Amino acid sequence: MIVKKLTACNFRNYKNETVFFGKNTNIIFGKNAQGKTNLLEAIFLFSHGRSHRTKSDTEMIMFGADFMRLCLEFSDKNRDYKAILQLAKNGKKSITVNGVPITKLSMLMRYLNAVMFSPEDLQIIKGAPLLRRHFLDEAISQLHPIYLKRLISYHKNLAQKNNLLKKMRFSEKPQNDMLDVWNEQLAEDGSFIMKYRADFIQKLNSFAAEIHKEVCGENLNLLYTPSVDCDIMDKENFYKKLSSVSAREIENGASLYGIQRDEIRFFIGDKEIKNYASQGQQRTAVLSLKMAQMELIADIRGEYPVLLLDDIMSELDFSRRAYLAGRIKDKQVILTCTDLEDTESGSAADIFEVVSGQVTKREE
Repeated sequence: MIVKKLTACNFRNYKNETVFFGKNTNIIFGKNAQGKTNLLEAIFLFSHGRSHRTKSDTEMIMFGADFMRLCLEFSDKNRDYKAILQLAKNGKKSITVNGVPITKLSMLMRYLNAVMFSPEDLQIIKGAPLLRRHFLDEAISQLHPIYLKRLISYHKNLAQKNNLLKKMRFSEKPQNDMLDVWNEQLAEDGSFIMKYRADFIQKLNSFAAEIHKEVCGENLNLLYTPSVDCDIMDKENFYKKLSSVSAREIENGASLYGIQRDEIRFFIGDKEIKNYASQGQQRTAVLSLKMAQMELIADIRGEYPVLLLDDIMSELDFSRRAYLAGRIKDKQVILTCTDLEDTESGSAADIFEVVSGQVTKREE
């Protein structure tokens, strides 16, 4: 998969800029706060439908402008694509791919596969369980749009159930029949989601363990621990578990079990990384995780995703930079940095300098 051309109009600090990317390593360098990460964010938007940096889309519109427009040209092994994203100040957003309107996020995610790796990803290891579930959901959704549909359905039903539980907590006549309806819906979607999560972690772990061993010689293991202790294939057991805690949920006014409380745990040997590993070991684990995600996408889709590296080289020591450079050598990579010496790129890279939202390509 190759990103060829990005045009940004009124996006962040880009008034009207076009960048043509090379098919291998692309280095975007410059001082801090010049707009390097903005270019990665723009590409990421077309693979995930949302920013990895903000929850409010309108924050991406240039200050003082009424709209923004992004155009991305890319290709996979079968055909070329031209995707256009437009966003108005009132929040109205439109996306098209080859002229076809995209009305659902699950439709967009089937086109461009991209893996982002940034210093903030260290939180996947040491942060809250929500961040690990978020990584898991995004990674699976890129590969299986049906997963995203079921995930959205689950959370809509969960919100309805929680609203009902809040009312039932103070009600003299609880609506148990309605609670059963929501539990049935959650069990239907939840068992489906758990199966996909367990299968994905198993496959990801096989790649991550091998990569981690190559990098540092240690044994990495990923473990999926669902909150519902039942057969992940069996929605009936899922439903029985939810029903068995109904009284406690009514008393608490909130759901106590379900995929929204699942956890992914990372181990080196028999020690959990977030509790016992050094900062360097945590960085190496995230590096292995992201490289494994890249390999898994290639294994399933038959081609590598675009790899977006946001100022990550400076976070790694020499040996890990060298390993990463070797691993990504024949793939399309778009990376940002403040110092070209950190990149281990050799002479084959396309190099772009960014100064105050203006991009200049260095000629050979």
